[in-house]
Amino acid sequence: MKRRQFLQRAGAGVASATILAGCTAAPVEQGTTTGTPTGPPSGTLTVATYSSFTGGDAAGTWLKSTFETEYPKVTVEFTTPENGFNQFIQRKKQGAPLGADVYVGLNTGELVRADEQLDDQLFRVVEDDLERSDSVKDSLQIDPDGRALPYDTGYISLVYDEDAVRNPGSFDALLEPRYQSDLITQNAQQSDPGRAFLLWSIHEKGPGGYLDYWSNLLDNGVRVLSDWEPAYQAYTNGEAPMVVSYSTDQVYYHGPDVDMSKHQVGFLNDQGYANPEAMAVFDDAQNPRLGRLFMDFVLSERAQAEIAVRNVQFPAVEGVTPSEEFSEYALEPPNPVTFGYDELAGNVDAWIDDWARLVASN
Repeated sequence: MKRRQFLQRAGAGVASATILAGCTAAPVEQGTTTGTPTGPPSGTLTVATYSSFTGGDAAGTWLKSTFETEYPKVTVEFTTPENGFNQFIQRKKQGAPLGADVYVGLNTGELVRADEQLDDQLFRVVEDDLERSDSVKDSLQIDPDGRALPYDTGYISLVYDEDAVRNPGSFDALLEPRYQSDLITQNAQQSDPGRAFLLWSIHEKGPGGYLDYWSNLLDNGVRVLSDWEPAYQAYTNGEAPMVVSYSTDQVYYHGPDVDMSKHQVGFLNDQGYANPEAMAVFDDAQNPRLGRLFMDFVLSERAQAEIAVRNVQFPAVEGVTPSEEFSEYALEPPNPVTFGYDELAGNVDAWIDDWARLVASN
């Protein structure tokens, strides 16, 4: 997730977990436009993603190096659009070139939004063309049409300082006076964890009850900041003893010099909200064959283990154990919950808009 860059800057070096070691139009590869592909894979694959997925020791850096080693005639280039996924929806509406073959970092709500706003399909169906598609956990699937496939998932939870506060343990407890002004969350309009926390509350309180719940939560002093980084920074600065974050928090923050009391993971109602990240090949891709090959590679056990450690998220594929330290410190909720595609379709934008109006009025 985008939190990775912040963690690196904020002193992730104290963690003892070992992290293993631009965009231009791509030429059409041999055999991808008509007929059956012939010869070894070749050409340039352009992958659009979020900025912290690339650079340094990030997951994208490892994927590029390893994929290019396995396929010496292939070059992988990353592009990180300033407007994120929205850029591709707008370009598709305008009939403009997308400038990428694959998108990495797609969530369920974004896929729903693309389908609702576009007359033409943004992504092509690839599930049946991938050898490893059947290995993805059924609980993480986000696309009933087989276009987007998850490659990892995080579980949204609370992270709290146990020296300052007890784990509330439930959504209702967050409304109690003893937790007044104790929680920081993120803007659901622009933040993945903020949106997931909102959806989690809707899952618990229902579409008819979540606004009343949030009205009470706001009355109890919850702070809504723009995104994960400023929210977590405020938490580490001691501005509040709880923050909405990820249940993999301790993967980074553990070790002999770390005060683990400030990195306790709190599940509400024994739950955490699953927020899968997915990948898909654009329908207008110049190199769809390379896109499918790349997606299949990402689902390999070797790649899944690396992505989990480097992206600090859980693998999407069954039976992958990233490392002993990851297994020890990455906490899964007893009862994961999430909304699927069909549940979000026709609802998610209205839910978020109504929530935003409520927050703005307080």
